[in-house]
Amino acid sequence: MKCDLCEQEAVVHMTQVVNGEMKEYHLCEEHAREQGVDIDSPISITDILMGLGQQEKQNVTHDLTLSCPRCGMARDEFRKTGRLGCPDCYKTFMAELAAAVKAMHHSSQHIGKIPAREGTQTRIKSKIARLQQDLETAVAREDYEKAAHIRDEVKRLQNEAASEEGSS
Repeated sequence: MKCDLCEQEAVVHMTQVVNGEMKEYHLCEEHAREQGVDIDSPISITDILMGLGQQEKQNVTHDLTLSCPRCGMARDEFRKTGRLGCPDCYKTFMAELAAAVKAMHHSSQHIGKIPAREGTQTRIKSKIARLQQDLETAVAREDYEKAAHIRDEVKRLQNEAASEEGSS
């Protein structure tokens, strides 16, 4: 792919989303430097998202020789591009992917909105799951009064779920 500003080969590929509008930029080494992109840095944006930049600074070495058995993509190539080569890469680089998802979403489990069509049954079950985590935390902190309140709320919601299920 050619640089957007000249005819040289592009070495930096960026995607920018502003107000829902996506723009792609492709720059050669010279124009990337002019735009302030540090292409000599051993730490990529993928590393930062996965928290690997901190480990690099602490001189922790990574096994960069790990590669996908199907397509041959190496870990260092994945770290540079942030893209996977085939479906088996997901298994091979699971640790890095899990770290990236957790870093970006602050959780490894979906906790977003529940579609309206899912109904109250799903909402109740979701709330019970959150309360049970809160209950475990309260017990671990030995805050038994709070734990008792949470336990009572869980029981109330379980009864509500049972009555909803019976009326469906």
